[in-house]
Amino acid sequence: MKSNYFSRACQIVRALFAASFLAFSAGAAAQSAGGSGAAGAAFSEGEALFMKNKPAEAAARLEAALREDPANVTAALYLGIAYQQTGRYDDCIDTLRKALPRAGGKEALFAFNIGNAYFAKGAATFAEQFYSKAIEADPGMASAYLNRANARIRTGALKDAVADYGQYLTLEPSSPKRPEIEKVIALIGQQFAAAEKAKAEAEATARADEERRKRLLDEVAASLQAAAEETKGLSSGSEEVMQYDGEFVLE
Repeated sequence: MKSNYFSRACQIVRALFAASFLAFSAGAAAQSAGGSGAAGAAFSEGEALFMKNKPAEAAARLEAALREDPANVTAALYLGIAYQQTGRYDDCIDTLRKALPRAGGKEALFAFNIGNAYFAKGAATFAEQFYSKAIEADPGMASAYLNRANARIRTGALKDAVADYGQYLTLEPSSPKRPEIEKVIALIGQQFAAAEKAKAEAEATARADEERRKRLLDEVAASLQAAAEETKGLSSGSEEVMQYDGEFVLE
């Protein structure tokens, strides 16, 4: 059974993820696309809709842009994020994974958003893998540490999660998420402390039980030994043959 500490930590993690992943993805993608030189009416229309936070309309135009120019990495990134925003997580993953090998300088963003889609659909193990890829591509991507920590909470890798939260706070010391993150770290610490206490108590109980069993066995063995000695004494006396000196006198 999961502890109350773990359940409360997961509630905070869900809030942290919901508050950050789309906003960061869209904003960073927009900054990254600056000066990309991507051409085509469909792309321009899709990009404008994307920037206006109209993901469903943007997706339709960006799909057309990719049909016109399958090598348009920026269009693929925008489209993947638009799919995320409309809950089309499998389409997001498929689009971004296909474009990832040619992502170039946007590799971290692609991997990060693939991780977001996996996390949103409940596949925390895959999410962790792609957040790790994002960090490999850009070790300074603070949000990748934050979201990988969230994924590690889901997979039960709590010590690694604490390390990632710490790295995030190092990179973003004035983050508005600091109070929630510190609360999660504290809850994990309480869970570890409770687990250690329960382990120590269980070990003490096991030792006490073992000592009681040993005493009982010693008592039973001593009792059996005493009974055996008594039986041996009685048996020896009954088997002795009495000797008489002298003669029998008949009267």
